[in-house]
Amino acid sequence: MPAQPEGDTPPLDGALPPAAASGARERSLSLYVHVPYCRVRCGYCDFNTYTAEELGPGASRADFRDGIRAELDLSLSVLDRAEVPRRPVETVFFGGGTPTLLPAAVLAGVLADIRERFELAPGAEITTEANPDTLSPKYLSELAAAGFTRVSLGMQSAVPHVLATLDRTHDARRIPEVVDWVRAAGLDVSLDLIYGTPGESLADWRTSLEAALACTPDHISAYSLIVEPGTRMGMQVRRGELPMPDEDDLADKYELADSLLAAAGYDWYEVSNWARGDEHRCRHNLAYWHNADWWGYGAGAHSHIGGTRFWNAKHPRAWADRLRAGQSPAIGREVLDGPTREIERIMLAARIRDGLPPDSLPAGARSAVAEFEASGLLEPGAAARGQWRPTLTGRLLADHLVRVLTDHLD
Repeated sequence: MPAQPEGDTPPLDGALPPAAASGARERSLSLYVHVPYCRVRCGYCDFNTYTAEELGPGASRADFRDGIRAELDLSLSVLDRAEVPRRPVETVFFGGGTPTLLPAAVLAGVLADIRERFELAPGAEITTEANPDTLSPKYLSELAAAGFTRVSLGMQSAVPHVLATLDRTHDARRIPEVVDWVRAAGLDVSLDLIYGTPGESLADWRTSLEAALACTPDHISAYSLIVEPGTRMGMQVRRGELPMPDEDDLADKYELADSLLAAAGYDWYEVSNWARGDEHRCRHNLAYWHNADWWGYGAGAHSHIGGTRFWNAKHPRAWADRLRAGQSPAIGREVLDGPTREIERIMLAARIRDGLPPDSLPAGARSAVAEFEASGLLEPGAAARGQWRPTLTGRLLADHLVRVLTDHLD
């Protein structure tokens, strides 16, 4: 289970500092709903999730919508008291956990509760993550009727032994059928893949990529496996039962993914994300990378409003108890100063194609851009055109780019 970050103790009423309202009209607003329930806990997972056996009394799934409704009301009160101007919500994302373990009527109900309290922008992107085994044509039709526009399927791999190592329970052979169901419901579909699982060969990874491409999804995410110390997989690696992912192997697999995806017509727009055209990019994830405002609802959810980051109590029972007591579920926060906000802006935007125009950099950091081009980390001539275009090598070294840029800050 992930440790909570260190931070200050926020007010019990969740009040934001006055600076949170500054410049709000220039920032978009997104909402995130964390659904912390899973059928089983995957050995690699470090997210804030719980099986039914772990929850115990006082944290019933039946009470989930009531808790989110209470937090929605609280968030409006907090934003109004801080004089943060009302803005249309551009994206809503249901993540987890496995949101689709809840009945479709519950997810639809939460979205209806959001609509009652917030204005949704025309064409707002409404996404839910889903485990393929939790879906049916009827379920997806109910989501579409409620206003969902997009489903992100946790495919992870098409190779049985890789799925077994990841403790994934779905049958990869069902993915094409489930993708067809999503499309029939009129929803966009994204497939999420993981590479670098212990025991996964380059041929295995090619099999997974080719299986995903055969489904012709609108969007593909490919994430490098990170072995977190507190997970079951982390303990297996520490005991020598599984090998630690090798950096050269991870680089080879990223390069293979980029090659196959580009050949199939998918353009990268963020280091780990590819889409079939700009209209299929995940706008919610882009809001994070652009350091926009978002409010996260649910146990353990994180939020960011105008340079103030805050996070909720992790356990669903503790989250619900605070709301029932009329208190904010936020248990920690960090108010970022100007220099820290600038570092975060660069750190996030550097991962996006064209996310960091050179003329948006301070003069000191701008001087590093020519060095990047000369060493093949940025496309030649892009900076002169005002573009931020990391090459394949530059994407592999994204963290290095950030370190150099921030070291050059005035």
